[in-house]
Amino acid sequence: MPGFRVLQNVDLRRRVRRAARTFVALLPLLVFGCVSPPHVKISVDSLSRADVRRSYTLLPGNKDTLDTDLQFQEFASYVHRALALRGFRYAQRGESAETVIFLAYGIGDPQTHQYSYSMPVFGQTGVSGSTTTGSFYGGRFSSTTTYTPTYGVTGYTTEVGSITLYSRFIRLQAYDLSVYDRTEKLEEVWRSNIVSVGRFGDLRRVFPVMIAGSAKHLATNTGQWVEITLDEQDASVRAIKGMTVEPPAPVSRRPFR
Repeated sequence: MPGFRVLQNVDLRRRVRRAARTFVALLPLLVFGCVSPPHVKISVDSLSRADVRRSYTLLPGNKDTLDTDLQFQEFASYVHRALALRGFRYAQRGESAETVIFLAYGIGDPQTHQYSYSMPVFGQTGVSGSTTTGSFYGGRFSSTTTYTPTYGVTGYTTEVGSITLYSRFIRLQAYDLSVYDRTEKLEEVWRSNIVSVGRFGDLRRVFPVMIAGSAKHLATNTGQWVEITLDEQDASVRAIKGMTVEPPAPVSRRPFR
């Protein structure tokens, strides 16, 4: 089979830029702790023919990457589990596969973004009351008044911060092997583009989350980009990693007294 190189199209690059702008817009929420850092936002777009064949083999889509590459093998294991959930069957050595799927992946250069947010300034806003005490001594009266202050927001100050973001992508493209055997041409059966923008520059950390979040959309027609937000500790991520999902521990109940 001739060498194959997966190229990102213009729509994919636009999607990455849009995801980056959305992430930066949410930074004030991150500053105040309203968005949990372990969550990963994923965008997936899939196109597919109606007659999707389920038997497949998986090959690298990145240039100069071999199927013996350890990084590819690790990522391929996640893809195998996701495709199994969709009813696909990996053709073992010696078996005849109906489709070949190319897996490409990558991470962009770090991009630093600046953002601004308002921080409240606290101070005295007035008094809520006063207490006067006095004494009479030597024919003279003296008194002391104590005021009770009130505190609150007296204004706001603008703070400026910066954050470094990474663009991560996964691309899966499937081709009909029966057509290739007859014509030596690659006829596309389905493809899925998965992108994510975030603070994690470690693709090994984010890859299984991206696959878990997009698993049910692989080899389908999404009709548009679909947004998913997933916790990296989610049960679906553990399943994609091949980790045993432990059931919750039983809750002990004490009798009422």
